[in-house]
Amino acid sequence: MLSHMVYFTLKDSSDAACEALVAEITKYLKDHNGVEFFAAGRLAASYDRPVNDREFHVALNIVFDTRESHDTYQVAPEHLQFIENNKENWEQVRVFDADVA
Repeated sequence: MLSHMVYFTLKDSSDAACEALVAEITKYLKDHNGVEFFAAGRLAASYDRPVNDREFHVALNIVFDTRESHDTYQVAPEHLQFIENNKENWEQVRVFDADVA
């Protein structure tokens, strides 16, 4: 399986903007072929330890059954529409892909 983790740092990090991005992520990215696990949410503010990376506002984690499913998702119209709808508020986007079992 492939775990696709995305961390969004927003220009407007207000509660409303963060909640709106989580809603958009869920609307456009949740229901793709090959998704074994999907989760999206905001930074867990109560976890403020030295080892925690806190340089993001919203996180996405999708686990795909295969790399091929992930590659298909990358060019899917819904994924591309999500990017187009939301990229203006992104200060930084970090992507971490890992082979997982």
